[in-house]
Amino acid sequence: MRRFPLRTLLLMLAALIAFGRLWCVTHQEEAPGPRPERMAQTGDAPAGAPVPSSAPECLTLERALESALRTPQDTRVLDEARQQLDACRQPPVRACALGVALDARSPLSEGEATPLRGLLTSLCERCPPAANSCARAVGQALLSAAVGSNADVASAKWNLEHAGPGLGGACASLVQLGLAPAAQSDLTVRPPVLALTGELAPRCSQAGFLDDALLRAAAVNLVAPTPALVALAAVPIPPETSAMKPDRIEGTEPGFQAFDRDENTGVPVGKALKSERWAADGALRASYAPTLKQLVSMRIRATGPGTVRAIVRTPEGVGLKDPEKDFAFVNPTVCRFTGTGQWEQCPLQVPLRDVDAVSVFPERADTELKELEVRGAR
Repeated sequence: MRRFPLRTLLLMLAALIAFGRLWCVTHQEEAPGPRPERMAQTGDAPAGAPVPSSAPECLTLERALESALRTPQDTRVLDEARQQLDACRQPPVRACALGVALDARSPLSEGEATPLRGLLTSLCERCPPAANSCARAVGQALLSAAVGSNADVASAKWNLEHAGPGLGGACASLVQLGLAPAAQSDLTVRPPVLALTGELAPRCSQAGFLDDALLRAAAVNLVAPTPALVALAAVPIPPETSAMKPDRIEGTEPGFQAFDRDENTGVPVGKALKSERWAADGALRASYAPTLKQLVSMRIRATGPGTVRAIVRTPEGVGLKDPEKDFAFVNPTVCRFTGTGQWEQCPLQVPLRDVDAVSVFPERADTELKELEVRGAR
């Protein structure tokens, strides 16, 4: 029996937990609509208002869709289902639940013009987030990509495009299961997940559901390169940038000598002891208060190899949580240096935003950081 590496299992578990959290958030019980007799007392709905799910046109929609599923070759039954769906602007939850069956009965591989696929399109574009089968299918596609050999990109893109009111929830799945892991240095994100994330991100970005700082962090992460995200986040580099002196330096002493502009002094980062905060701080952490609005490049002079990570602040609940500093973040790897003793340049493919700090991670015990220059703007 094939065994998955521990890091892969941990990633799968994290993905399942994140998806479970999203399911709980989006599947709150809907408030019951007004009873029919109450509607009769208050009068008819205003002209142009959506037909509530308790209206006669909606109460029989589930039965009409079930009939269409049983006899998809009967044009009369299909026309009846179409008429009722067109008349019901807010389908009830039980009717929305039939979206899964419609997708299975008329898969995308058979084309978008089939009658049942047309019913699914209208259903998804009207069903609420908690009962939207297209939105839920996006999260399921990302989970499948995390454990399978490939991803059904076409189907995932179709579901995202037709998620309607569930688009926000679908994009939240993309953030939790694709974008945030792609922006972290300690996670190994499988290629199918990266590919699917790159394909879905433009739609969510266009709709305003992607945090720009998180998108850029995922785009520049050298651990999980995703050209599609680089293209999506690419903007001209701001013309006015300068070397940014850190406001606080933590870790290996004397840390200030890595920022004193004296190439003859240095910090023996390779001899640092791994503390409880190593995953976030590394051997040396240079923090900025307020955060950098832009980080465009860095250059480093060192003896011995290592990497530099950026600590990018993200919305609450996205990425990692720093309990001591009380904010969420991701930590993309933005520079790899070989440590030749000469200056090494690390330009970023796209500028980073909301950078709280940069952290240095040595790869050998004899690594010494002579000087680190971070260029950006506040």
